[in-house]
Amino acid sequence: MSKQWNELAERMAELKDLSSVIGLLSWDQETVMPAKAGSSRAEQTATIQTILHERLSHPRLGELLESLAGDASLTAAQKASVRNLTFERNRATKLPVGLVRELAETQSRSVEAWRSARASKKFSEFAPFVSKLIQIRQQQADLWGHAGERYDALLQGYEPGMSTARLEPLFANLRQKLVPLVKAIAHAEKRPDAGFVKKNAWGTDKQWKFTMHLLESMGFDLEAGRQDRSAHPFSSGANVWDVRLTNRFDEADPFSSFFSALHEGGHGLYEQGFDPALHRTYATGAPSMGLHESQSRLWENLVGRSLPFWRAFSPKLREHFGRELEGVSAEQVHGAVNVVQPSLIRVEADEVTYNLHILLRFELELALIRGDLAPKDLPGAWNERMKSYLGVVPPHDGVGVLQDIHWSWGEFGYFPTYTLGNLYSVCWMEAAEKSLPKLWTEIERGNLIPLRDWLRDNVHRNGYIEPAEPLVQRVTGAQLSEEPFLRYLWKKFGPIYGVHAA
Repeated sequence: MSKQWNELAERMAELKDLSSVIGLLSWDQETVMPAKAGSSRAEQTATIQTILHERLSHPRLGELLESLAGDASLTAAQKASVRNLTFERNRATKLPVGLVRELAETQSRSVEAWRSARASKKFSEFAPFVSKLIQIRQQQADLWGHAGERYDALLQGYEPGMSTARLEPLFANLRQKLVPLVKAIAHAEKRPDAGFVKKNAWGTDKQWKFTMHLLESMGFDLEAGRQDRSAHPFSSGANVWDVRLTNRFDEADPFSSFFSALHEGGHGLYEQGFDPALHRTYATGAPSMGLHESQSRLWENLVGRSLPFWRAFSPKLREHFGRELEGVSAEQVHGAVNVVQPSLIRVEADEVTYNLHILLRFELELALIRGDLAPKDLPGAWNERMKSYLGVVPPHDGVGVLQDIHWSWGEFGYFPTYTLGNLYSVCWMEAAEKSLPKLWTEIERGNLIPLRDWLRDNVHRNGYIEPAEPLVQRVTGAQLSEEPFLRYLWKKFGPIYGVHAA
């Protein structure tokens, strides 16, 4: 092992540790931090972000990366670390320290403002922070460089290799081909009955216990991770031995917490599945957020909303809730969790309409970054698109434009990764079905471990040794397209609603 690599490894370890600390500060802020600590947390986060930026920008790091860039003796993982860290450093060195600190402080205060505005249902309280974050992100995009589309520079931070020019036609095709299915379901005479859900009050303590059972069944290691409560479910991984998940609980709708557990559990399994040998290097981590999202959507929807899954887990559900499920079959549960109905809340949307929520957000944030939409006009534009795409209008901003936390962090360019995750998820499942002929038989028995292990071997362990699309293509043989996802939707929802593709 060369002296240059050993020195780089030490510097990478420090960078990774600093990133982990920032993640833990964020997790704490969203879960158990005292309400009055917001200002001091902003200062703490800004300090660590500044130190991280200084370490990334250090000239010696650049010298090491340059000297190792063409070193043929490096392993594939080491070459990946050099490549990935070079990309991150190049972006960091183009930003002045003052802008990095300004962003960190604004983000931390913005999250607190978002939480307050969401509670008061008034976007006007949050609008100044959106304006400030947009200005900062536009500056960053210009400093990073782009070919005329600022959004592309932001998108690279979440989905390397993706572009606005590629997303717009992909999403347009998806929207165009979703319309016949949405219309067919809207006019279908056959509809699942979810009445038993509304008839009952579902204790949050019972929900908590069932979500913990789901996480254990998935193979999520609760000695290397935990679940907590937050306003918006999310996952955060410091390393493979410390993965944090959060959930929220509603007495009127237990399935919201169940599917949040599966969703965040899918993210958590990915974080726990990275090769421990790559710990504190830049070969660990997901190649893209779309790939990360493919894991959560696979567990939440392809597995968790399937009939075999509920044939296995309905008995356990009855153990937890008893009278609330008296006389309710696995088939009825399956129907209830696959009701297609335009809704206000993205995280509670069904599989058929979910991507329309993403298209709406993609179009709005693209307009914000381009300067075609003023932040103060965001609620109106949001409501107009909600009515146009989904036929519903939010009664107030709390369940409308303020429902997601992402823009409070200035995460413009993040939302498209959700739809990309949906598209990738079907590719993974089709490949798993070919490799594991008895996959659905095992799922119907309640055994989810074969699927977890297949994903661990074929997706998780790879870390960021190769980019997202080449990895998907190598393992599944599929190109990025809307077609597999649309086939899946028709195959699943056709029988449920008695509709057929034209």
